[in-house]
Amino acid sequence: MLINWKIRLNDKINKIRVAARGEPVDRVPVWVMRQAGRYLPEFQEVRAQHDFFTVCQTPALACQVTLQPIERFDLDASIIFSDILVIPQAMGLKVEMAAGMGPVLPQPLANPNDLARLVQPNVEEALKYVGDAITLTRHKLDGKVPLIGFTGAPWTLMGYMIQGGGSSTMAKARSWLYKYPEDSHKLLQMITDVIVDYLVMQVKAGAQLLQVFESSGDYLDDALFTNYSFKYLKQISKRVREQLREANIPEVPMIVFPKGATMNSLGILAKDQSYEVIGLDWTVDSTEARERLGPNVTLQGNMDPCAMYSSQDEVVDRAQKMVKSFGKDRYIANLGHGILPDIPIPSMEAFIKGVHSV
Repeated sequence: MLINWKIRLNDKINKIRVAARGEPVDRVPVWVMRQAGRYLPEFQEVRAQHDFFTVCQTPALACQVTLQPIERFDLDASIIFSDILVIPQAMGLKVEMAAGMGPVLPQPLANPNDLARLVQPNVEEALKYVGDAITLTRHKLDGKVPLIGFTGAPWTLMGYMIQGGGSSTMAKARSWLYKYPEDSHKLLQMITDVIVDYLVMQVKAGAQLLQVFESSGDYLDDALFTNYSFKYLKQISKRVREQLREANIPEVPMIVFPKGATMNSLGILAKDQSYEVIGLDWTVDSTEARERLGPNVTLQGNMDPCAMYSSQDEVVDRAQKMVKSFGKDRYIANLGHGILPDIPIPSMEAFIKGVHSV
């Protein structure tokens, strides 16, 4: 199946892209990170039959679970079901999904000598299954809502590749920035090169927006963020847009989600305007963000995922207050991180209701 680039989704219903460009919308668009996931019983049924990476690597299954929240909720966007760690996999590292632990890389990078173990893959071959899932899903959506593609950011992926999994301190990965600065940049550039090809491939396959997850932004101060995160985030945006223009493919809005980044670091991103949208985590004050990040960037977020444990009425009220605090212009509603696996279904319904009722 191929995407006909002369056929563009009607932007009257594509509220996400309209909001990303700063144009007025009749109601605030909303989607939720990890909206295709463990809180859905239909997703759990799929996972009972298939392991996590089998779902990621089987386009029909990835499409199926991507569509599950769209079939159930009045969401304004879908996001392809995949994982940020498909990039380390493509670069030659083994990644396992351990029960009760999350992702584990049993042979992480211990020192710069281990960079020799990494490969620079042909992305269109190594990650073809993601592109196939995107194209299949785009056809199945049939214009109902736009489809978001995504990747992890270089620093976030570097952290997993060195730590061997998640970490509460990122001490091993951060120590590289001090002990091995040149090799850290070498690794980050290797990852960046793969990410650029990966995102371009996703747009060619049919993704209509892209989000870059800098999920480990909270482990960097402003100086480290500038040197080891922003430098590569900026490069990704620039190179992706250049390659799309060269291929005569329409550019798509790009979202960056620097979880835990300081307000100064967020300001660096906003001033640069490499990304149309900046995602905010739940710790960021909406009023301060509007004042300090300026009028030329769309903001996304940022209700505390744990607030979804409130009563349904309270969830509706919190969602309404969130939208009013950000304002309807240049705003996309979301949680401040991914939805948690035991959130009640009615809470998701209440959240969307609250957003759309303002």
